[in-house]
Amino acid sequence: MADFTLTGLRVVQAVADTGSFTAAADALGYTQSAVSRQVAAMEAAAGAPLFVRGARGVAPSPAGVMLARRAATVLSEIDAVSTDLAGLEDHLAGRVAIAAFSSAAAVLVPRALARLRNDHPGLIVEFGEASSPTQLRQLRAHRIDVAVIGVGPDLPAYQLEGLRHDLLLDGGLLLAVPANHRFAGRGTIPVAELRDEPWIVGKGLRGDPQFGAWPTLDHPRIAYAAREWPTRFGLVATALGIAVLPELAAAAVPTGVRTVRVDDPAWFGRAAVAVTARDRSPEVTATMAALRHEAAQLRAAP
Repeated sequence: MADFTLTGLRVVQAVADTGSFTAAADALGYTQSAVSRQVAAMEAAAGAPLFVRGARGVAPSPAGVMLARRAATVLSEIDAVSTDLAGLEDHLAGRVAIAAFSSAAAVLVPRALARLRNDHPGLIVEFGEASSPTQLRQLRAHRIDVAVIGVGPDLPAYQLEGLRHDLLLDGGLLLAVPANHRFAGRGTIPVAELRDEPWIVGKGLRGDPQFGAWPTLDHPRIAYAAREWPTRFGLVATALGIAVLPELAAAAVPTGVRTVRVDDPAWFGRAAVAVTARDRSPEVTATMAALRHEAAQLRAAP
């Protein structure tokens, strides 16, 4: 009896997925004749036909369905071995703990975590979400290694003595408005037009900075306060108010919500900053590199 091979299993899985020898060959970079030979070898090993040819391509036989399912499991394990070996070659197999404020945790940090997983598969990353003051307390207590905090003229002046900090994104604030709002579709709104709007604002622990109404407005009308961003977005989407949104979280806006800019000469913006201990371990250095790379990608995005 012939043996099953990894190449043959990959071919069987590709043909089952695409429904075509030609498409499988294109996907794998093989010739069609090479795909046919591999299928013939796998049929010899299985002792049964694996595919049934029809007018619209090929379909797996019962034996083909079973083998393709098993092939997926086997190939997944083989790929995992490759990832594990890459982690050993990378020599970065420690642990790092990172935290971020909610807006950075929506887009920037998840992208950095995905990059770390791909570039350093042996690195164990712990992630948490916390306010900027809480993160700095955790960092000084050695409970986390990297804090991604928000800074700006309307936020507390955090004490960063003895710490290293890198600017990641220097961005502004946007408005989150309902898709059917009169502001939706307009590129920029003069700040004077915001005065009579109802606002959805953040709510959290006393002393933690929250996103309120537009920062330069006097006596804004607060409609609702909610702790979590999904709740705030839900309130906005149902036209119960509008909300302030950091630009770095704009990619996380759900269906039913639009973003617009505000023309306000009195507003000087906010920034996302990564803070670490002065001496950075290789794990922290790798984490900082991933954060800076993804921040640069976000800045370059249209």
